[in-house]
Amino acid sequence: MTVGTRWIAGTVLGLTLALNARLTAQAPQAPAPPPATPQSPTEGHGGPPPPGAPAPEAPTAQEPRGPRPQAPARFPSQQRPAAAPAVVERGRGVYVGSCGACHGVDARGGQLGGPNLLRSQLVLNDQEGELIAPVVKNGRPGTAMPGFPLPDEDIRAIATYLHSLQAQGSNQGGPPPGPPVELNILVGDARAGATYFAAKCSSCHAPTGDLQGLATRVNDPRTLQNLWVSGGRAMGRGPRATAPSTRSVTTATVTWLSGEKVTGQVVRLDDFLVTLTQSDGVTRTIRRNGDVPTVVVDDPLEGHRTLLGVLTDTNMHDVTAYLATLK
Repeated sequence: MTVGTRWIAGTVLGLTLALNARLTAQAPQAPAPPPATPQSPTEGHGGPPPPGAPAPEAPTAQEPRGPRPQAPARFPSQQRPAAAPAVVERGRGVYVGSCGACHGVDARGGQLGGPNLLRSQLVLNDQEGELIAPVVKNGRPGTAMPGFPLPDEDIRAIATYLHSLQAQGSNQGGPPPGPPVELNILVGDARAGATYFAAKCSSCHAPTGDLQGLATRVNDPRTLQNLWVSGGRAMGRGPRATAPSTRSVTTATVTWLSGEKVTGQVVRLDDFLVTLTQSDGVTRTIRRNGDVPTVVVDDPLEGHRTLLGVLTDTNMHDVTAYLATLK
C-alpha cells in the first residue's frame, strides 16, 4: 500500500469513528425507573392485603411544632419543686436574725463583709441543708464567721429560704424579684466612733466647727459614709448626691531660683511637668528639671488617703454611727 493510499484509508476510518460517536451521543436515553412509592392494598397485588398485615394509616396533617424544651437547670437549687410557704417564711425570719447582718438581708453580701450567698457554690449544690448545716454550726475557721448553735430544723429552714431566693433570682446572682431593699448602714458603735474620731480626725475637723449639723445636711447614712471616707470627693448618685467640697482641691506653689512664684490648682504633676490652673482661669505648664523649680503641694485630703491604709470596716461603721449623731 502506498503512502497516499494509507492516508486515504486513515482519513476514512477517522470520519467513520467520529460519526458513530455522534450518533451514539444523540440516541435517546432510556428513562430512569420512577422511585418506589407505597402502594395501596389493591395496587400491584390486585387484591386486599394478606391476612394479619397491619392496616395502613390514613395520612394526617403535620402537627405544628411547639417551643423548644429549655435546657435543664444546672444547679439542684433550680431543679427542686417549690417549698412550703410556711417553711420559707420561717427560714427568712431565722436568716434575717442570725445571718442578715453579715450576708445582707437579700443574701447578696452585707456591710460586715459576708459573701454573696446567691453565688456560693456550697449553697448552690446543697440539697436540704446537708452542706449548709456544718458551716452554720461550726463557722468558718480563719474568717470572721462564728458558729451558731441553731436547731437542725431552723438550719434546714434557712437552706430552704436561700434556695427559694436562688430559684427566683438570675443565674448571675442578681437580686430576687420584689421591692428594693434598703441596707442598714448604721450598724457601728457611736461611742467607739467618737473615740476614733478624736484620735484620727480632730486635728482637721471639729464636731462644733465644720462638722456641726453634718447629719442634718447629709441625712442619708450611705451618702454620709461615702462622704467622710472620701473626704468630700464621693458625690454619690441621684437626688442624694452632694457637691464636692472646696476643701478637696489640691493646689501647688512653684518657686523659681529667682524667687518668682506661681500658685494654682493642680491639673497634672509628674517628674517632668507640672500643670496648674491659676485663679484667673489661665492654665500654665511648667517644665521640671529635678528639684528645679521647687514644687510644694498642698493636698487637704492627704490625711484621708493615709487613713485608708489603716481604716477597718469596724472603724468605718463606728465613725459613721458617730457622725450620724451630729445634728
